[in-house]
Amino acid sequence: MKQLATSAVLALGLTTPVFAQATPEAVMAGAVPFEQSVLVSGLQGPWEVTWGPDNMLWVTERFGGRINRIDPVTGRVSPAITLTDMSSSSGQDGLLGLALDPGLGQGNGNDFVYAFYTYLDMTRPGDPTITDPASPFLHMYSKVVRLSFQAATGLLSDPVTLIDGLPAGADHDSGRLKIGPDGKLYLTLGDQGNDQLANYCLPILAQRLPTVAELTAKDYFAYQGKSLRMNLDGTIPDDNPEIGGVRSHVFTFGHRNMQGIAFGPDGTLYASEQGPKTDDEVNILTAGGNYGWPHVVGYRDDMAYQYARWADATTPCATLEFSDITINPSVPREDETVWQQPFNAPLTTLFTVPSDWNFTDPACNGMNFICWPTVAASSIEVYRPETGGIPAFDNALLVTALKRGSVYRVPLSVDGKSVSGPIERYFQTENRYRDLAISPDGQTIYVATDSEGLHEALAGGVNDKVANSGAILVFRPKVQN
Repeated sequence: MKQLATSAVLALGLTTPVFAQATPEAVMAGAVPFEQSVLVSGLQGPWEVTWGPDNMLWVTERFGGRINRIDPVTGRVSPAITLTDMSSSSGQDGLLGLALDPGLGQGNGNDFVYAFYTYLDMTRPGDPTITDPASPFLHMYSKVVRLSFQAATGLLSDPVTLIDGLPAGADHDSGRLKIGPDGKLYLTLGDQGNDQLANYCLPILAQRLPTVAELTAKDYFAYQGKSLRMNLDGTIPDDNPEIGGVRSHVFTFGHRNMQGIAFGPDGTLYASEQGPKTDDEVNILTAGGNYGWPHVVGYRDDMAYQYARWADATTPCATLEFSDITINPSVPREDETVWQQPFNAPLTTLFTVPSDWNFTDPACNGMNFICWPTVAASSIEVYRPETGGIPAFDNALLVTALKRGSVYRVPLSVDGKSVSGPIERYFQTENRYRDLAISPDGQTIYVATDSEGLHEALAGGVNDKVANSGAILVFRPKVQN
């Protein structure tokens, strides 16, 4: 890792991508001058960045399995622990979410930190959907552990497993972890990337609910595509919703890849979720809510999305070639309005397009997904007036984007229950933004960047080189002379 002190002054409002067609985008944010600097770079896939009560940034490294404390002034990196049983491939697995106990550093004995990561367990039965005995994901699971923090040494130790055997794989692990104002742990689990790409012959289980027998056996296979709510010891809270006649860890269901959750000051739980080719979502999560995936993406409007069930193809699925663009005629397809179950519609989408949208934009030179109207929403934070800070950001949700290398500001109504104006785009660089943290005074925004990956170039089209690999970028309003 190298620490940098470079900085540049940017008018970091919206820059519109130069694609062959007009991309549905955020409006131009008033050109607020910001100063950008690099606090640290060279981290191995920073995934979570959280401001701690010790005035340090707590950062997980997805590939390295390390939890670090980083000085927000000097950029000095202090490793707190390396989780040696963590397993990571080149996919979306590894050390992901992190949550700090509200009692951390308060002198009440609750100096705990919670982490979520993937691991291998050869003693458990293999994933029943994987037929290749040599697959590195056959025996991959995920877990939540509790770690004890010693302020005198700055180290974490004594990992205690709260829940393990959770589903995991190379794609759509989600893995955002938060402690709510109710003192419960909230965790997002993705749909494992089924029904697409390498997993196109595997069915999506986001609507499948766990059974009593599965819970008794601690078989959590049905937790795919769900958010979970648990006590701080990993058990099921007595007031969790009863869904389909069963009370489990499941708090909400019908999710694709929910990489962001954040609580508002009144306890409202916001979430950001990645859509397929359209309709990344911003949602409010409510107990027992169904969020529609895979039957509905965004709004139930039959616009630019059909549910294609590759596993149910009349021609054996394994003999078909997967395509996001041209669906084989033997694959059943379903319009969104065919599915009439109650579901929770999003606050807004990033972004919805008409059905005649061109999903093969030549500007992206075959890397079509970069030009799609989804931004690859990767985290969400609440920015409220109580923090002071940047007036242009007041009372809003801030959403980081992987494909767009930007932060999107979603303005909220006074009660926080609806969107009150146009979405704005800030801080575009040639990076993939994974998470952000806000300083207590609201004046500084810290953004974690991926170590590598495809993203939108500033000039339009695709770039396969990130400007700041595994970095924590710092954005502050420029002091006016």
